[in-house]
Amino acid sequence: MVFEPRVDFIVMGAGVAGLRAALELADGHDVLVVTKESLGESNTFYAQGGIAVASWEDSEDVSLHLNDTVFAGDGLVYRPAAEVLTAEGPARVAELIEWGTRFDHESGKLLRTREGAHSRPRILHANGDATGAEISRSLVAQAHAHPRIKFAEWTMVSRLILQDGQVVGAELASAGAGGSSGIVSSRAVLVASGGAGQVYSDTTNPPVATGDGIALASRVGAELADMEFYQFHPTAFSFPGAPRFLMSEALRGEGAYLRNDRGERFMERYHPLLELAPRDVVARAITREGLDDKGEDHSVFLDMRHVENVDLHKRFPGISAFLARYSLDLHRDLIPVRPAAHYLMGGIRTDLTGRSNVKGLYAAGEAACTGVHGANRLASNSLLEGLVFGARAAKAMLVDDLPLGSAENHAAKMEPMDHGDSAVVEASVTALRRAMWADGGLLRSELLLQEGLRSQAENETDMKLSARRGKASRVSLEARSLCSVARAILCSALARKESRGAHFRNDYPKRNDAEFLKHSIYTADGRVRFEDL
Repeated sequence: MVFEPRVDFIVMGAGVAGLRAALELADGHDVLVVTKESLGESNTFYAQGGIAVASWEDSEDVSLHLNDTVFAGDGLVYRPAAEVLTAEGPARVAELIEWGTRFDHESGKLLRTREGAHSRPRILHANGDATGAEISRSLVAQAHAHPRIKFAEWTMVSRLILQDGQVVGAELASAGAGGSSGIVSSRAVLVASGGAGQVYSDTTNPPVATGDGIALASRVGAELADMEFYQFHPTAFSFPGAPRFLMSEALRGEGAYLRNDRGERFMERYHPLLELAPRDVVARAITREGLDDKGEDHSVFLDMRHVENVDLHKRFPGISAFLARYSLDLHRDLIPVRPAAHYLMGGIRTDLTGRSNVKGLYAAGEAACTGVHGANRLASNSLLEGLVFGARAAKAMLVDDLPLGSAENHAAKMEPMDHGDSAVVEASVTALRRAMWADGGLLRSELLLQEGLRSQAENETDMKLSARRGKASRVSLEARSLCSVARAILCSALARKESRGAHFRNDYPKRNDAEFLKHSIYTADGRVRFEDL
């Protein structure tokens, strides 16, 4: 496509945070939404479990939702952020309904279910297990109908452009057929490009989740926070030759048991809430139960065979259809599962209005870190976070009213990008992802993390050695992002010498509030410090 060389605002990402922000910004301004694949292809689209929100008819539920969020975060939730999330959430979800989002109903009322670590049923679903897809559909339709929102599909942001300390635009590179390239000037850039699950070999995230926005922001001086806290979803499908398809937490909300390969329910050994314990507890329990005396993996299973009075095919149509491809049925069979990388609690450090420490650079959604999730995100708070903080970031961009930059003046200064031998780059990425799973995954130690950093540096060197001068490729850009994110995770995890939430170290198995009741702050030079947000 051909786009204007100057727009008021650039939004990187077309998930819930990016689209909600774009709709706010477009009231009187021109907005360009840049998305790496087709519109709607995002982590939002694949979100099954639902969206957690307090009932707008029950003020008490707002305070209970706040308490649950703080409790799940294992001491590190930034309470003002959680207060914003839970208090503003009902209005944002009501807005979605006004825009045509069709949530599930029962007896004429919104159907609310319960998931792990929630004190009461407050999870809204759409089409059973396709909540993200429905929210994405309605936001895409709303954005498409707005005359001042334009889209650059199959396009990557390859560089954020700084001028006198302010982000004044972006360099775009084609990521596929029909993609765009060139320099676009803007007043500000919002990074809403989602997480980085592809940094791990086992992940529930789609292939687009390579941490591009986080890496780009870090390169222009943005601080990253809490990068050591990567949430591993406890129950991803584990079957030879099959993708790590998400077995939604809502399955356990409907009563699913977890059993080891001996047929035993085991969660009573780990937490009083059993299968509805916080995700980090359940994920580590499954990992331990799945290892035999020789350290070899064995399957752990979800068991719903005892669940009565629920039509599981109707309640979970997407999951049921997926399982049918492997001749499995929720009513009849044990479903093999194992943890997989799912959600990054850390990201670009922002205040409660999406502002980073770099002028003109804002972030929202999974790419950002407000501290709202602490060390462990409460189930189904992610879609709500995108809505609430996407809208807040957009309002801050409008209030700041920065002058339109002149990014096109930097076109002549553009350095040729690395293209590289794609086969070598892809092999290095595969090696990096395996090393991250082995050394920076669920169970960590100083020895493992140091080995992970050695592997990260080695693979990054291999990628650079394979490069040749020329036009950037998607493979090389994503590889560069994954290397940057991997280093941030490993350095932050190495610096936090304790276990808390999603970060567990075998050599420091206890939580240490005296030294680490603070957030890690990572800078691109590899340094990590701890401070309050």
